[in-house]
Amino acid sequence: MARPKKSDAPDLSERVSLSAGAIERLTCPAGKQQAFMRDTEAPGLRVRVTVAGAKSFVFESKLNRQTIRRTIGDVKSWTIEQARTEARRLAVELDNGADPREVKRQKDAADTAERQRLQSIVVRERLTGLEAWAEYVKEGREVGFTERGPWGTRHAADHDTMSTAGGVAYKRKTKGVTQPGPLHPLLSRPLVKIDAPAVAQWLKEENAHRPARAALAFRLLRGFLNWCAEHAVYSAIAKPEAHKPKDVRRLIRKQTPKDDVLQREHLPAWFAGVLSDANPYPRAYLLALLLTGARKNELSHLAWEDVDFRFGGSMSIRDKVDGLRVIPCPAYLAHILAQLPRRGPWVFGAGAAAPGIGDTAAYNHRKALAAGGLPHVSLHGLRRSFGSLAEWVECPAGVVAQLMGHKPSATAEKHYRARPLDLLRVWHEKITAWMLEQAGVEFDPKTAAAGGLRVVNN
Repeated sequence: MARPKKSDAPDLSERVSLSAGAIERLTCPAGKQQAFMRDTEAPGLRVRVTVAGAKSFVFESKLNRQTIRRTIGDVKSWTIEQARTEARRLAVELDNGADPREVKRQKDAADTAERQRLQSIVVRERLTGLEAWAEYVKEGREVGFTERGPWGTRHAADHDTMSTAGGVAYKRKTKGVTQPGPLHPLLSRPLVKIDAPAVAQWLKEENAHRPARAALAFRLLRGFLNWCAEHAVYSAIAKPEAHKPKDVRRLIRKQTPKDDVLQREHLPAWFAGVLSDANPYPRAYLLALLLTGARKNELSHLAWEDVDFRFGGSMSIRDKVDGLRVIPCPAYLAHILAQLPRRGPWVFGAGAAAPGIGDTAAYNHRKALAAGGLPHVSLHGLRRSFGSLAEWVECPAGVVAQLMGHKPSATAEKHYRARPLDLLRVWHEKITAWMLEQAGVEFDPKTAAAGGLRVVNN
């Protein structure tokens, strides 16, 4: 029988001693999708060739009377000796009763688990508190965490300002930038490192220059850590007990109640300063704060559709406690509001965007106080002033609480007092008239109506 030429394709019916030349000449016979060339030195080692010409080393053997194959690797990546060594190793596994395919699956699964473990460690070490905080705030804005639903505007704004990075130029100052929020330095740390010692050190540093803000920031941080404790991912990373140790809680500075209020003798100078403001919007806003005792944000987001000048006047205020409360709109305040030009849906705003009257009003208020030589009174202090000044006309405490949107504090108030709007209006007008009298402001509702008080049909 003639010896085959070196250029001829190997005879696949016989075992051959694998060589680079034999592998190079190996082709897939016509009509087949793949073919195998067997090695003489390593039992079970094959070189597989596909109809497309791809070639790879393969281990083939019998297990439980079934043929099993496992790919070793591409002939371009593995040498013949490496493939033989791997084939012998797989043969030993098979002799020991192990299925090489199952061994590989287990090894791959173990490798995947190890990669995931290492990746989780990286995530655990790199995930910052700010990243988790952003998710927490987003959920609070959209869904909320109690039956009340999403957070209110003020509560959401507190979370933003407490975690802001700062560095923004002041609006009213020509120099300088805003400072980072109290929580920003702490939340910039990896979440896993926000533990009790870190919280204690952060409180000590913040207490040195802004203890009141630090106390509020701590309360917000406490809610955030409690949320992390129930989160599917962050519960394994965060230290939810970081705010609980006594050594941490004792660092919270107790805040004394604010007592910035307008006294009866302050009213002439206060009204004179506020009424002299050339800008009608902050002027009306400040008057409304004092004459209604409403919260700052409740009034700043007052829409024209919430004001009804008919039937004695009323205002529907978005209450942070009950959602909505309807109070009278005193004749003097109705006269002031009716004179405001309408610039959009908001009483104290321009356009469709949320009003930003608070900053302007606070600035103008400080100027009015300085012009009258009066002590500092914050915008919220005007709310306190309403409650304090109402006692001069011996207004029932329950009426004042209902006008201001306070929860009833007694059983009788909760279950046995249902005051109609007209009854509230009687006392509200008395309070307003007394304030105007003390301030020396002349106002006659009949004269004001005859002079062109506008009626707005809602």
